[in-house]
Amino acid sequence: MKKGIIRALVICIFQKDDSILVAEGYDSVKGEYFYRPIGGGIEYGEKSTEALMREVREEIETEIFNLTYLGTVENIFTFNEEVGHEIVQVYDADFVDSTFYTEALFEGKESDGNTFKIMRLPISRFQNDELRLVPKGLLDLIKEQQNC
Repeated sequence: MKKGIIRALVICIFQKDDSILVAEGYDSVKGEYFYRPIGGGIEYGEKSTEALMREVREEIETEIFNLTYLGTVENIFTFNEEVGHEIVQVYDADFVDSTFYTEALFEGKESDGNTFKIMRLPISRFQNDELRLVPKGLLDLIKEQQNC
């Protein structure tokens, strides 16, 4: 996070039945785990759909299609005692490789080489407050889409 900068991000939930795909994160100051759909920063001159396809390629080395825009969430948060501010474009999409729907847990890779856990989790685990889904407002956006 860069202090004083509002970041433009794109994420994708990859919903299947009653589950979404999320990466596990950890705030070492708060001592709390959180879960966020995969994606990342939108670069200058890049459309959000292009950024999402690039980020998925970089993080889990696969291709996606059938991107569906779900909405935008503005997120002001604290992570490791630093305040962050994001404007997050949210999508759903399909994987070209169907094994990403059957694997319960796999590994993603950041551009710096660090790895992280990615898992498919039931939406109900976020709805009943068992697990925390970020960005704030994402769960409401998912519920909105389910009611359409």
